[in-house]
Amino acid sequence: MWRLRRAAVACEVCQSLVKHSSGIKGGLPLQKLHLVSRSTYHSHHPTLKLQRPQFRTSFHQFSSLTNLPLRKLKLSPIKYGYQPCRNFWPARLAARLLKLRYLILGSAVGGGYTAKKTFDQWKDMIPDLSDYKWIVPDIVWEIDEYIDLEKIRKALPNSEDLAKLAPDFDKIVESLSLLKDFFTTGHKLVSEVIGASDLLLLLGSPGETAFRATDHGSESDKHYRKVTDKEKIDQLQEELLHTQLKYQRILERLEKENKELRKLVLQKDDKGIHHRKLKKSLIDMYSEVLDVLSDYDASYNTQDHLPRVVVVGDQSAGKTSVLEMIAQARIFPRGSGEMMTRSPVKVTLSEGPHHVALFKDSSREFDLTKEEDLAALRHEIELRMRKNVKEGCTVSPETISLNVKGPGLQRMVLVDLPGVINTVTSGMAPDTKETIFSISKAYMQNPNAIILCIQDGSVDAERSIVTDLVSQMDPHGRRTIFVLTKVDLAEKNVASPSRIQQIIEGKLFPMKALGYFAVVTGKGNSSESIEAIREYEEEFFQNSKLLKTSMLKAHQVTTRNLSLAVSDCFWKMVRESVEQQADSFKATRFNLETEWKNNYPRLRELDRNELFEKAKNEILDEVISLSQVTPKHWEEILQQSLWERVSTHVIENIYLPAAQTMNSGTFNTTVDIKLKQWTDKQLPNKAVEVAWETLQEEFSRFMTEPKGKEHDDIFDKLKEAVKEESIKRHKWNDFAEDSLRVIQHNALEDRSISDKQQWDAAIYFMEETLQARLKDTENAIENMIGPDWKKRWLYWKNRTQEQFVHNETKNELEKMLKCNEEHPAYLASDEITTVRKNLESRGVEVDPSLIKDTWHQVYRRHFLKTALNHCNLCRRGFYYYQRHFVDSELECNDVVLFWRIQRMLAITANTLRQQLTNTEVRRLEKNVKEVLEDFAEDSEKKVKLLTGKRVQLAEDLKKVREIQEKLDAFIEALHQEK
Repeated sequence: MWRLRRAAVACEVCQSLVKHSSGIKGGLPLQKLHLVSRSTYHSHHPTLKLQRPQFRTSFHQFSSLTNLPLRKLKLSPIKYGYQPCRNFWPARLAARLLKLRYLILGSAVGGGYTAKKTFDQWKDMIPDLSDYKWIVPDIVWEIDEYIDLEKIRKALPNSEDLAKLAPDFDKIVESLSLLKDFFTTGHKLVSEVIGASDLLLLLGSPGETAFRATDHGSESDKHYRKVTDKEKIDQLQEELLHTQLKYQRILERLEKENKELRKLVLQKDDKGIHHRKLKKSLIDMYSEVLDVLSDYDASYNTQDHLPRVVVVGDQSAGKTSVLEMIAQARIFPRGSGEMMTRSPVKVTLSEGPHHVALFKDSSREFDLTKEEDLAALRHEIELRMRKNVKEGCTVSPETISLNVKGPGLQRMVLVDLPGVINTVTSGMAPDTKETIFSISKAYMQNPNAIILCIQDGSVDAERSIVTDLVSQMDPHGRRTIFVLTKVDLAEKNVASPSRIQQIIEGKLFPMKALGYFAVVTGKGNSSESIEAIREYEEEFFQNSKLLKTSMLKAHQVTTRNLSLAVSDCFWKMVRESVEQQADSFKATRFNLETEWKNNYPRLRELDRNELFEKAKNEILDEVISLSQVTPKHWEEILQQSLWERVSTHVIENIYLPAAQTMNSGTFNTTVDIKLKQWTDKQLPNKAVEVAWETLQEEFSRFMTEPKGKEHDDIFDKLKEAVKEESIKRHKWNDFAEDSLRVIQHNALEDRSISDKQQWDAAIYFMEETLQARLKDTENAIENMIGPDWKKRWLYWKNRTQEQFVHNETKNELEKMLKCNEEHPAYLASDEITTVRKNLESRGVEVDPSLIKDTWHQVYRRHFLKTALNHCNLCRRGFYYYQRHFVDSELECNDVVLFWRIQRMLAITANTLRQQLTNTEVRRLEKNVKEVLEDFAEDSEKKVKLLTGKRVQLAEDLKKVREIQEKLDAFIEALHQEK
């Protein structure tokens, strides 16, 4: 009977299940469930306070029945009492039907809710493309004008409609619990019910933990009571850490996918699929502003308060490695213990379709995915650093500007500074330490500069120098971010892990910071890839005790978190300070414009480059004017200059020795021999030198000649430098001497004077030459003997003792010449003795060498006067010359000599003029152009040659205008992005 009564109860329960198929909510006490089961079962349980906020991910680890709506069920009252007698087979049949029903219900529940979750999954997997609206063509945003998207959306089923398709599983759970209570003594029926529950467990329902907790409630409660509070806290912390790391990996994977998607989008746009013109990125615009500021004032004397991320640290602390991790490429030169960063390097990070790097002043792109390009980039940076460092120095304040673009890079501007040192080692300049301190202070004293303080975690904190320097520049830590590098070595070597925590929290330093971070930048192998370092960093922190013991927080570790934090801080400061800086430069511009109007009201505002271009055009015009000099002018100045150079040799070494001979034959022979020797050895070289000097003089005359009112003396130094450098580079053609030698030799061999005009020209040339020599000789004699009696009386001048002796000697020698007007050019020894004794008889002591010197000038004057008289006699001697002086005592061989010299000078001048106009002037013009091009590329040379208050004022005014324009454009773009 009791079996029949139990079967009847079971049937009535089944009827209630059929009547309330929408589901019931059971009355199982939530307190009896396990801790994890309770948190899963009830979404508002207090233990859920430890859970993390939900992240948007591409997948979730959840069951197919998560978050179903829970609804109450009113059970039909069960009447206990007598029931008609029935066989047991209905109970079996009911059990079988019940099992089949749960199979169907489980499948329906799983399938329906899986469809709902699949829809939600797909919806969550779609990336948020709101930031890329500017890439999509405008027609996409106007598509709703042609298609009613709202109508289509309303036609689609929502998640609530899909949830209604699934039965209320809470009612099923409560019914099964009642069945279990009613059939505790019926082992077979209970086994059937448990079999159904096992089937649902296989389906992964949220009631899994509830069933198990109910089936083994007593054992779980006993085990739960044995767990201590400490173990629960440890277990929760471990679960929390693993969950954080899991979501961290999920986020990184999603970011990687997002990075690839952005790369594809940018590549498509780069190929021209979207024809909308891309605007310059904000970070690139901001970097251009900083570049202009750097050119405007390299010493940072102006009030430049625009933010930069300044990376400072002790030498070999890992500054370069942190930067490379942020830039995601090994771009900097490396050396073990050696100072590699010798000048500041400004790195502008921006997003782009390809991972490339390029310098500000170069168009070459280095592909950072190729090792050969990375090596070339590192080599180029090292060369630029060594070029910036002046002789006798170790570091330089000149900045190297580098742009790095790539998908997923955080947008910011970082400045890598030379590492701070404590001791100057051998090979360094004595002032290296002070120079590094001054460079670092110049960057850090900017009130909006973000100081990224790098500290080596593997060395003692007391050895750090940079922390004191940072504390001086930012004592309140409002713009300092502290980064502890080499944490893996620190955890391995430091005996007390709490010491690392004290370093991270800033308790071991007198320095405060806005944030504290710990990073690992590799195993010390310079050949490690960025991806390998990133994996090693993640693996280390996943197993590190620093996270497990809560010494470090999850957001304080990895270079990725550091990069995000620095980027956020950077843009926050940019937005807060850029408009204030724009107003400051507006005021500066107004002041400079006012000063220019007051000082230079009639002049244009030309900066140094514009002035150089104007001077360049003037110089080129002057060189062109040089080629327009007439041939007559060239030949006149060449002939005159050449005769001034060789006249002394002709008179002293050719004419005077030949004139001492007694007959015309000997005279002509002597002249021919000496002329040939002169032509073979000296004359061609002298002629080329004269031509080159003449070209220089004419070029200098055109370059320095004032141009009247249009002349601007600001170009004088530049023109002088161009002239000197061009002349220095010019080399005369060596073949000119050989051809000139032949021409001169042929000209000097010709003795035939064809007409009277040439004869008169030769006499005139001879007279002019002899008179010039006579005047020079008389001046020499006057200087030797002192002033005559007129000057002594008029100007109150007296002779010195030496001049008195020279005067007495001159008078004695003139008496000798009066006695013998045909005296030879040299005094005999007995004549010197006679003169000496005559002077001693008058009380004048004289040296023989003084007598010879005085005789040379006295005889020279006597000879020149005699030659001039002879020249006057030869004015009418052309008739006798034609007859070869036959039947005539007049011999004018000296006139023929001067005619030969004059003709040689004319032919040489003509030859040199042809070479000048046809070759040398053009070559000089080419040299001038090359010099101007070299000067145009040498900024230091332009600063040195174009100086003055006017130039500096125009230069400052142009730079301030350019800065203000770029700042205004950047602010406008910044507002548009908001």
